[in-house]
Amino acid sequence: MEDGALIVRKWEDMDIDILVKIFQSFDIFELTAGIGQGSILTLIFHFNLYVSDDQLTYTAERCPRLKRLVMPAWNRIKKTGICRAVRMWKDLESLTMPSIANPPYLMEEIAQNCKNFSELKIMGPCDIFFASTLVTFLPTLKVLSLRCSTIWRDALITILDGLPNLEVLNISHCLVIEVPPPPAARRIVRELDESILEKASRLREFYTCMDDSCIMCQRLEMMKGL
Repeated sequence: MEDGALIVRKWEDMDIDILVKIFQSFDIFELTAGIGQGSILTLIFHFNLYVSDDQLTYTAERCPRLKRLVMPAWNRIKKTGICRAVRMWKDLESLTMPSIANPPYLMEEIAQNCKNFSELKIMGPCDIFFASTLVTFLPTLKVLSLRCSTIWRDALITILDGLPNLEVLNISHCLVIEVPPPPAARRIVRELDESILEKASRLREFYTCMDDSCIMCQRLEMMKGL
């Protein structure tokens, strides 16, 4: 090697911990400012990052060909912000997101704009309203993950009956809740009955864990106070 020659290292050869430290020092505007239009297909926000409407819109403009998006657990994004971003992501196929109080507007926006959308992962509870929204607006969904969440038993049945193209369903470490008419109290379903297992048998993959000895299942039950 000649004296004074530069040693060039590729980003992919750097230690992962060093890369994390580097990128943690930038905000979303700085991270995407130098990115070429259309070069990003996957975007994973840090779990605890706070993202605003302006930040999400700016990101969508810089990454119009995005196929996979993982949202943070907490955010300041309003209805107009997320809908504006989804309209730019025509190629979006996969979304991981926290639960939202009023899901129809987002699911309808995805249905209208993201024709290849097939995978949804929810970090939050799934009740009848949410399940019915999925069936109404995303009937061609192929992969659904509700892992480590709370799901109503009737909502689970609605999903199995109403999503005919579903291939993979993940309810590992979920609290499955039976919600009878008042005044009866809701209760935890400790074991899936034969009717649900029969409906799920058509799936290519069905992930579930309802083991009393499972630490993750125990932890979720304690967190929910059930």
